[in-house]
Amino acid sequence: MSCRITILCENSVGPISGTLGEHGFSALVEWQGGALLWDTGQGFTLLHNAQRMNKNLHDLQLVALSHGHYDHSGGLLPLLRTCGPKQVFGHPAIFTPRYRHKDTGESLSLGMPYPKEYLEGQGASFDLSDQFREIAPHICLTGQVTRKTNFETGDNGLYLDTCGCSRDPFEDDQSLVITTARGLVVLLGCCHAGLINTLEHISEKTGRRDIFAVIGGTHLGFCSPQQLDQTVAVLRNWQISRLAVSHCTGFAAAARLKQEFPAAFQAAQVGYSLELF
Repeated sequence: MSCRITILCENSVGPISGTLGEHGFSALVEWQGGALLWDTGQGFTLLHNAQRMNKNLHDLQLVALSHGHYDHSGGLLPLLRTCGPKQVFGHPAIFTPRYRHKDTGESLSLGMPYPKEYLEGQGASFDLSDQFREIAPHICLTGQVTRKTNFETGDNGLYLDTCGCSRDPFEDDQSLVITTARGLVVLLGCCHAGLINTLEHISEKTGRRDIFAVIGGTHLGFCSPQQLDQTVAVLRNWQISRLAVSHCTGFAAAARLKQEFPAAFQAAQVGYSLELF
């Protein structure tokens, strides 16, 4: 499959003048005869950046959500209102209430900012499943990622309740897999399930380990130094040609990845584009 992947929303911007950054993530996947939007950001920059980069989201029919956090799903409402009805793929748990519990005792809501029924009234048609499945030619969702590593423990501050009693297991966290002539391309959202867990899950489901590119948020910026160390150690075995990280990877973890994988590393800012033929 030939396609182009373009980052529309991200924490920082690249060299395209007039584009804006926000804490969030969205990527546009385009191929001959179709397109898919992977996540939607918070909603502040999606439509602006798309217009600035001459990307037409009106004809777009497919949206897929990596998980139910506001910074990946908040742009869905303005997208629907401006660009019309869309089919939206995701995990059944994307509408689960979720919170960050701070040391001060304050809880911040991080979940989907709008209920399912309201978004449906605005033109969203949800297709929810926890299974690995093809949602467009040569494009698959991982479904719920199997957790096998003992070191990918994630972010300790995320919960399903306001009192910080029930830790969020992120059952809805998933990634997008594109089959290309150069190998598999993996688009991450936040990768709460863990980068190595995600790669191993994809390998188990596809029977392949030829991953050409990994693009998106790795959540390593919110994880322990030990998890980063062990992720780097295992990642060396994968021989990935493009490691284009962004969003929740964080500056320190991104700098470490650049040091460890100088030939593969790229910064996937707003405007970053990868073409595969």
